[in-house]
Amino acid sequence: MKKLTAVIVIGLLFVSVFGQVPQLPTSPDREGEPRLPADSTPSAVHALAAADLEAFLDGIVPQQLERENIAGATISVVKDGKLLFARGYGYSDVAYKKPVVAEETLFRPGSVSKLFTWTAVMQLQEQGKLDLNRDVNDYLDFKIPDAFGQPITLTNLLTHTPGFEEQVKDLFATGDVSPDLGQYLKTHIPTRIYPPGTVPAYSNYGAALAGYIVERVSGRPFSDYVAENIFQPLGMTHSTFVQPLPAEFRPSMSNGYRRGSDDNTVPFEVVVPFPAGSLSSTSTDMAKFMLAFLQGGSLGDAHILRPETVTLMHSRLFGLDPAALGMAHGFYEESRNGHRIVGHAGDTIAFHSDLHLIPDAGVGFFVSYNSGGNGAVSPRTILWEAFLDRYFPFTPGAEPTLDSAKDDARAVSGMYMGSRRAETSFLKIASILEETNVSARDDGTIEIPALKDPNGNPKRWREVAPMTFRDVNGQDLLVFRPDADGVMQLMLPYPFMVFKRIGTWESSKILVPVIGISLFIMLLTLLLTPIAWLVRRHYGQTLELTPLQRKLRTGIWIVFALDLIFVVAFVSLITYAITHIDILSDSGNKWFWLIQVIGILGAIGTLLVLFNAVNAWLGGRRIWGKLQATLLALACAGFLWFAYVGNLLIFRSSY
Repeated sequence: MKKLTAVIVIGLLFVSVFGQVPQLPTSPDREGEPRLPADSTPSAVHALAAADLEAFLDGIVPQQLERENIAGATISVVKDGKLLFARGYGYSDVAYKKPVVAEETLFRPGSVSKLFTWTAVMQLQEQGKLDLNRDVNDYLDFKIPDAFGQPITLTNLLTHTPGFEEQVKDLFATGDVSPDLGQYLKTHIPTRIYPPGTVPAYSNYGAALAGYIVERVSGRPFSDYVAENIFQPLGMTHSTFVQPLPAEFRPSMSNGYRRGSDDNTVPFEVVVPFPAGSLSSTSTDMAKFMLAFLQGGSLGDAHILRPETVTLMHSRLFGLDPAALGMAHGFYEESRNGHRIVGHAGDTIAFHSDLHLIPDAGVGFFVSYNSGGNGAVSPRTILWEAFLDRYFPFTPGAEPTLDSAKDDARAVSGMYMGSRRAETSFLKIASILEETNVSARDDGTIEIPALKDPNGNPKRWREVAPMTFRDVNGQDLLVFRPDADGVMQLMLPYPFMVFKRIGTWESSKILVPVIGISLFIMLLTLLLTPIAWLVRRHYGQTLELTPLQRKLRTGIWIVFALDLIFVVAFVSLITYAITHIDILSDSGNKWFWLIQVIGILGAIGTLLVLFNAVNAWLGGRRIWGKLQATLLALACAGFLWFAYVGNLLIFRSSY
């Protein structure tokens, strides 16, 4: 059993509920994906011209939509100060066959919204109203609690290094509600689990906090500030952060879908910490934003930033290692086909988007899909890599595998846990689910099962520099370096989080089988009890038990039933929450707490199961009775271990 249903469901919730969902690059020309024409391989040079781009995208995107079960997509490409291409594909409303129109149809680019928040921050920094290295508490009407003896700064927010743990509660709301940003931030302060400026851990709260600082310093509501200082100057007339969506935009808003074939749409996702991801926009409006950042902050006669500020925003601000990608000022770094690229991705439950800028080529690329689709591959990543291979072909130089490859592969092997995680709430279990297993192969390469090619096979990585491994069939790097405490870190090809090696106590490689076996023993015990009773009755047999043993036997049944009810109820509630996000709010607390009460009663009942085991060994029972009692006690111990490590029995009103 690789993963329990409970862990899978919680993990899906954890990674799908608003925010950046890491998508590792994948090769576009592999089994399971539409192959490109022969002349689009990296060896064939194509000029990036409108006619060629149109033919290229018209050939690949419709196939993606059909193959991946996606309703629609919108794309814009800019080059040399002009809009080169913009087109919608598929449907914004499947039921009515309403097509996506690039100039009219609004999509939700999710965390790409953060680039507008960081732009607003840098505008105020230009004006001398914000200091990027000043304690953010100086700009707030509430206080982020002290921790680690260091303040959080805007630089930390820009680089996702404030040290906050992950939270999902109240990220989304449903219905026509207007979120109160200040109230949300004051009542949802995450626990600080890392010293600021040390560990990248993607934070929606941090970006929303930056947006609130923009409100406080500018004296304008965030949505109004962005509209007046970014949208209006750039002529982005089909863009807004306002929620619920203003009436004039509603007819143009694309529906969101989990899959394009779904009859039910995803309701308009009201993002409560809205500076982190509430933008609604068209691909042509996003093109204007890209053009401004490729032209020193200007578009025509409009200026939103000084050229030196744009250069600063594109420059590296934080990185764990020179060999690894780093964070710029809100943008994150990419490196592909010989170019340094800056960009951002974004995900809501329904929409999945990418924005990439190639400053040295004057090119910008934006794509957004209105459905998650089948989820087996990342269509946006495949499309982006195919675009680069066609118009920016690149053949990497030969890199010999190091002689130390086998030893270093063994040295980095182990289980790694992501830095973007909940640490103090029951969602810690999602961190356990998302652990990454690094394993060494006999040939000196390493594998990480979670990182796959579109054909479903794990990628293999070979060492090309000390503790640095490159994809055998690609360009991406994995960099391993110990942190200040000597704990090995895994730096993946996205710089807003890192994975740290963990020990046996928190290893899902051990925990998941343990809890699976424990629950199986409990379930088998409850199922076999009535069967054994029927068999004994059929043969006229009775159990020779003392009154104490009979009571212990009944008590064990109750304990096992409580443990199983706890797991089933917890999984069911999380499953329900995936499609009913309002449960992840104060209204859902009572249900989580009720389920946790059941779990605590089961945990306390472990004492009875342990007493039964001691009694079996001291009470003269036969060896099989002793072994059975011991096995039942071990099953409870496994349940307790899993519940403790995952914080499943901790009562918290924030998570």
